Amino acid sequence: MGLLPGLVAFLITVAGDPLHIINLVAEAFFWLVSLLLASVVWFILVHMTDWTDAGLQYDLLIFGAAASVLLQEVFHFAYYKLFKKADEGLASLSEDGRSPISICHMAHISGLSLGSGVFPVINILADTLGPGVVRIHGNSLYYILTSAFLTTAIILLHTFWGVVFFDACEKRWYWALGLVVGSHLLTSGLTFLNPWCEASLLPIYVLLKYPQPFV
Repeated sequence: MGLLPGLVAFLITVAGDPLHIINLVAEAFFWLVSLLLASVVWFILVHMTDWTDAGLQYDLLIFGAAASVLLQEVFHFAYYKLFKKADEGLASLSEDGRSPISICHMAHISGLSLGSGVFPVINILADTLGPGVVRIHGNSLYYILTSAFLTTAIILLHTFWGVVFFDACEKRWYWALGLVVGSHLLTSGLTFLNPWCEASLLPIYVLLKYPQPFV
């Protein structure tokens, strides 16, 4: 259920155009590379510190999440610069001198990251396999339901962030770039309130209202 909005958006806005699919795959590659680098940083720090210190390991997990967000935004900017170069080349080859894909469509495709929704929910889905699951490891009875709503919010937020990010780069609105990075960091931090999902879910849905004036 949590992945449904992203799948619907993919089928409506991306699946019918081969060029859109290529751009989505390219953006997904950049996103996965950023996650790989963040994982390497976290892995090195964990093995350089005391494994038995639970407090330190939890702090390193928070640091790893923040590093992941920052690396995602850095690679997002790198993909924007790559797209601008490719856009100039496509425009020069077209008969009317215009690119076959607009910056608005590209921003939407860039933000529509289904992986951002799959990654947080895949472990939960794995835990639910079996003859019947009432709750997971003593968590709330609504844990799975709230996780689905959280996945939906994350997919929508990534889509909004992608549009705002590209528009801010085009107009050189550095404050808007800061808003994207800050809200991304805040959303990632709110997930550490789990397993009290209700405490993180409401603030994250409140954040969904903020990008709308710029989209």
